[in-house]
Amino acid sequence: MRILFVGGGTAGHINPAIAVANHIKEKDPRTEILFVGTKQGMESTLVPKQGYELQFIKIHGFKRSLSLKNIKTVAEIFDGVRRAKKIIKEFRPDVVMGTGGYVTGPVLLAAALMKIPTLVHEANAYPGVTIRLLSRVSDVVALSMEEASKFIPKAKRIEITGNPVRPSILSCDKKTAREKLGLSDKKVILIFGGSLGAAKINSVCCDWISSVADEGKYHILMSTGKNNQYEKVIERFKENGIDTEKYPMLKVSEYIYDMDLALNAADLIIARSGGSVSEMTALGKAAILIPSPYVAGNHQLHNARAVERSGGAMVITEDELTKEKLGDAVTRIIENDDLLEEMSEKSKSIGIVDSADRIYKILKEIAKIK
Repeated sequence: MRILFVGGGTAGHINPAIAVANHIKEKDPRTEILFVGTKQGMESTLVPKQGYELQFIKIHGFKRSLSLKNIKTVAEIFDGVRRAKKIIKEFRPDVVMGTGGYVTGPVLLAAALMKIPTLVHEANAYPGVTIRLLSRVSDVVALSMEEASKFIPKAKRIEITGNPVRPSILSCDKKTAREKLGLSDKKVILIFGGSLGAAKINSVCCDWISSVADEGKYHILMSTGKNNQYEKVIERFKENGIDTEKYPMLKVSEYIYDMDLALNAADLIIARSGGSVSEMTALGKAAILIPSPYVAGNHQLHNARAVERSGGAMVITEDELTKEKLGDAVTRIIENDDLLEEMSEKSKSIGIVDSADRIYKILKEIAKIK
């Protein structure tokens, strides 16, 4: 089977595609896989690291206000469709799968126009505009959460598959992860605000960490995200009198590439509530979720509340987030072993661990491959 994957922008769009690709290659090593993305998105880094070929299309999103750049974006869409058709003709895929981001639009549209079977996947409780538009032309819309279906009433076919989790995450375990990361038996807190960073989370977490760093009670793994966030965090630590190099219990990095190990090692996760929610729940991790208020349809709040209702997470909205509130939440959870275990169990109760296989079976079905 030949499969073309397309998705772009953030790790939340790329990782599900990589998870499915890795699962398929494990099931059938003969499968030929090609990724399509943009040069400016996270896919330009993440996809090659997994050993897959990546081709590029130039595309940007629309500005919310009237702008001449929107005219340029319309032109890019038409050019993108033409470029996508060329890539498809050369690669000759049996099926095309999209996982969101602006680049998904022209590629899935080109595939549909060329009568190639298509599947588009939505990781969130509120579908993005690209997914809502593509739901009308795609053969299958695969959803992580059933409540998203009400926003795509004209979809041809909807399947609830969950959000694919990379096999490397599911095949690992806490003990092995901690050994590989060189961590002791102290509790581990993992902090990340998304691949592009989250300034408010970074600044508040930095201040909270500064207030407890001398205690050395926990291992803290912090990913600042890109967009100069790492430099800003290190500078803030310095302003707080903390030299991160002198605190072995604290590891701060721009991006955690071995996130499979970090997720498994963690006892408590402090994070946004995008696609990574599926990884947290699949592993059964207690979490403090701080949904981004800057996303379409406030979908991260929907995601976070769903986990909170299960009992697997505590939600702090960004406008509520302070060093004191965060510190109280961390202490309440991580210092109470019974609560930590209960939250972990309830988180795992809503996780879907076979999402990649569900999608693989649908891809084979629509591609008519046995």
